[in-house]
Amino acid sequence: MKAISALFAIAALAVSVSVQAAPTGHPSPSMSADMLKAPKNTPDADLPLKGKVLSTLDASEYTYIEVAKGKETLWLAAPKVAVKKDAVVRFEDGAVMTNFRSKLLDRTFPSVMFVNRVVVTNEKP
Repeated sequence: MKAISALFAIAALAVSVSVQAAPTGHPSPSMSADMLKAPKNTPDADLPLKGKVLSTLDASEYTYIEVAKGKETLWLAAPKVAVKKDAVVRFEDGAVMTNFRSKLLDRTFPSVMFVNRVVVTNEKP
């Protein structure tokens, strides 16, 4: 009987400890879950560069995109993406390779910027 009383006392103590309020400034469980979700598509925030698509070439796992960025024209290489001529895309800085030879396309690009991601936007150039 004493063992049962002790179990009830421990259970009551455990419940009272788990119900205590979180420290000041600590997010609630639902806020914590929201923080762990993938960010919403905010291309302006994480993809600072933009340009108008002049042409595209698909090769295996990559899409090569010729982009007009202001008065400058450059080629991007990104993981395969559906993009059409005259679309506006956002992208980040990437590694630039000069005199890059694509065996699949049988073509040498004067320079290509390899980027992790390209996002098609509804923006104007």
